[in-house]
Amino acid sequence: MDVLGISPDSPAALKRFDEKYSLGFLLLSDPDHTVATAYGVWGKKSMYGKTVFGIIRSSFLIDGAGKIIDAWYKIAPEDTVPKAIQVLSS
Repeated sequence: MDVLGISPDSPAALKRFDEKYSLGFLLLSDPDHTVATAYGVWGKKSMYGKTVFGIIRSSFLIDGAGKIIDAWYKIAPEDTVPKAIQVLSS
């Protein structure tokens, strides 16, 4: 199983983030939001009482053929792995 993280942050920022948190998986940069838009996770959200555009935190479980098995939107980071394990164990 492969785990990837995708963010609009620059590769340098992602490298610093990975060094700080030792995530153990590949982080990819999507500065023009192409991937985020394709997956429907770039959009309006509320931040500090203002409406802004940004990443809608989400996780996708994708099989080897590229089919989305399950998707979770507005999911907390600590809930991602338990949800994936739950689906994979079913």
